Order: sequence, then C-alpha cells, then structure tokens
Amino acid sequence: MEKIIDEKKQGQTLVLDKKEGNSRKLFIESYGCAMNFSDSEIVASILSNEGFDTTQHLEDADLVLVNTCSIRDKAEQTVRKRLEKYNAVKKINPKMKIGVLGCMAERLKTKFLEEEKMVDMVVGPDAYKDLPNLIAEIDDGRNAVNVILSKEETYGDISPVRLNSNGVTAFVSITRGCDNMCTFCVVPFTRGRERSRDPHSILEEVNDLWFKGYKEITLLGQNVDSYLWYGGGLKKDFDKATEIQKATATNFAGLLDLCAKAQPKMRIRFSTSNPQDMTMDVVETMAQHKNICNYIHLPVQSGSNRILKAMNRQHTREEYFDMIAKIKRILPDCTISHDLIAGFPTETEADHQETLSLMEHVKYSFGYMFAYSERPGTMAERKLEDDVPEAVKKRRLQEIVDLQQVHSRIRTEEFLNKTVEVLIEKESKKSDQHWSGRNEHNSVVVFPKEHYKIGDFVNVRTTDCTTATLIGEAIGYSENN
Repeated sequence: MEKIIDEKKQGQTLVLDKKEGNSRKLFIESYGCAMNFSDSEIVASILSNEGFDTTQHLEDADLVLVNTCSIRDKAEQTVRKRLEKYNAVKKINPKMKIGVLGCMAERLKTKFLEEEKMVDMVVGPDAYKDLPNLIAEIDDGRNAVNVILSKEETYGDISPVRLNSNGVTAFVSITRGCDNMCTFCVVPFTRGRERSRDPHSILEEVNDLWFKGYKEITLLGQNVDSYLWYGGGLKKDFDKATEIQKATATNFAGLLDLCAKAQPKMRIRFSTSNPQDMTMDVVETMAQHKNICNYIHLPVQSGSNRILKAMNRQHTREEYFDMIAKIKRILPDCTISHDLIAGFPTETEADHQETLSLMEHVKYSFGYMFAYSERPGTMAERKLEDDVPEAVKKRRLQEIVDLQQVHSRIRTEEFLNKTVEVLIEKESKKSDQHWSGRNEHNSVVVFPKEHYKIGDFVNVRTTDCTTATLIGEAIGYSENN
C-alpha cells in the first residue's frame, strides 16, 4: 500500500494504530486532493475518541466512510462505484453503517439519503466535529446529515492522527475554503469561504511532528497564498481590525518564515498557490531558508487570455510570465509545476495553441492535466455551453500530456551527474533493493538501499533518469541528517 499520497492520487484506505478500549471498527477511504486526506486524519482522530479503531478490511467495519471529491465527474463516478461495493457488503453485514464525507456530501446533500438511498449519513467538510452526534443518530436507526458550511472552522484544535504514515512526511492544514470563484470550480460551494488557522496552533503541530520524528511537512490549503491571520474572522473584516491586530497580522510569507525558523532541519513544502494571490515576499522567504523546498506548484489552467477571462482567473498570460520571470530571478533553479484544463467551453484551436506555447515558454517540470468536466452549480455550468466535443477535448489533452512529457524529460535531465539531497520516504515500487525519495525540487530519486533507512537525508549522485525519475548512487548522509 502506498504510504506517500500524491495530492492528485485517487483512492486510499487509511489505517490508524489501535487505541486501548476501542471496540468498533472504522473503514475510511479517501479520494481527491491532499486536503481530503488531511481531513480524513482529523475524522479518524475524532472517532478514535468515540471508540473506533480503523481497519483495512471492509468486511469487518461497523462504520464505512468515504471522503469524496467533486472536482471532476470521473471522481464522483469512482465514489459511486465504491458505494455500490459498500452496499453489497452491507447486505452480508446489515449492522454496517455507511457515510459520505467531503465535497460530494456538500454538493449533493440529501440526495444520497432520500433519492438514491445509498448511505446512512452525509457529512460536509465543516461538520466533522458533529460526527459523534450523527453516529448516535444512525445507531438509533435514523439517517443523519450535517452539511452546514462554517465561516470559522479550521480544526486547529484537533490533533490529526497520521494514517498509514511512513513517519517521515505529513500534511499540516493552514487554510480552508476559497474565495476566488473560478467559473469551473466547485470548491467555493463545497468548502465555503476562506479562513486561516491560528499560526500558534500551526507551529504547535509542526513542533510536535518534529519531536515525533517527522522530517518534512506540506503546508496545505486550497489557496495557501491567501493565508492571513490577524486574530480570526473573514479576510474582508481586516479593515475593521484594531491597529494592534494589523501590526501583528501574519500573512503566508510570515507563516513560512515562522515554520522555517521553528524547525530549521525540517523540510517545508506548500500547496497550492494561485498566481493572482502569490506575492514575491513568499519567494524571498523561500530564498532565505534552506529548509523550504525549491518548488512551487503554480496552476495556470490555460494559456489563452480569452479563456483565462472566461474562467475568471484574475491574471493574464503576460502577468503569469512576469511572475515566472520574477521567481526565477530570486530562485534561479526553482522547479515549477502546473494544472491545465483542455477543452474549456468556447476554447478554439487557437486558444489551445496558446496553451501549448505557454508550456513551451515555461517548460514545466511536471503538471496535472485534465479534460474539462462540467460541474453542476458552477458559473461555467450556468452560463457557458459545454461545446467542445469530447473527441476534441481528448485530442487536445493528449497533445498537452505529450508536450509535458518532453519538458519533464528536459527538466529531469538538468539534474543528471549532480549531487542532490534526498529524503528517503519509501521502498521503490519497482525494486525491493532500492529506496525512493524526493529532492527539494520534488523530483523522485531512486538509489540502492545499502545501510540507509527511511527518514534519512542522503546525498545521491545521479547517473541516469527516466522522464520523471532520477536514478543514482548514495555517496553519504547529508549535513541535514
């Protein structure tokens, strides 16, 4: 079973160590973004205090929860298939209860309960603290639902358990929700308004992870660059804050600086950034601290200004190029990755070529590429006809993927015959004689195990590569070990 969860990876059964006295079994499975996996750790922590241990065996479960994603139709269809499987097992074990968490729960609300009758419980992303009450409801034979979005909830007071952890890397949630209202995106509707977590609770979690032996964290949010703490509340209330609050406000650059200083030997990553909100003080902070990884995920979505405007992306192609140039001036070897959507409504062949030319200009190290999937309730669904034929979407997507493969090879080869510092995270998928880890640029590096172990920082001399993986030989522990 995978222990390192990629932010786009689909499907992971999560397991928590047993707690003495717990007698009920929880099977929890997560889909979608890293935030969902982080939320599942919060859910497992809450339910551990309610008598539940997690299990990998569906048939043994008293409670089955699936943490869902609504970002694309394919993700929702995958969840529906899993619910069908759960219900088939439930026929054998009628005491089993089934619940849906996350974005699908928020988007579909009572449809799962009333129309499709596939689940016993529906819980939105801001309602996990209500799980003990909701479980009591379903234990009494009643359906239960809470999908109320919150303007304050950050779960900053919940200590997440680390499910299926390798004991090396961990997510630390810093914001929830999004205010940007991109026309293709359901997140503002399923996760609500932006709100930031108290930096003191973030630092407490970071310090606790270090003392428990973790070596790397990822600061997590739908839009980390909008992080702003001045004592609580919505960002729009900032102008009403007192002078003291303004003076002590912490933005994302400030939070990065605090985390880097708190644990100078702990690697720090962050995801996800938005070009319209990212500021150069973040990049300057990265340059000041060796332990902040030299990597930025900077979704662009399209290379066409016309399509960017239709998407309500608050930046142009030229502004994006300018940002990339500024990043490279401050951090010349910074790795950049992207998100791109092929076949957005009204996209022409000329728009598509603009996307390909943008890719040629930047030459991303890697990216996440998707064909447009109309999401109910979004502005694009309400105002724009999904008029690009599926065959055209698939062809354009394949052209984007093929070009990214070329660029990934170019960027990976830049590290050949160099020494890179690697944090060992797991055994290689292809060989039980090799370790796998990442360097600070987020490149996967594979090398012979020798006497090293998971959690070690190792200097590796690279000798070969594939499109996305560096291959080399360890030459000793790094100074960070």
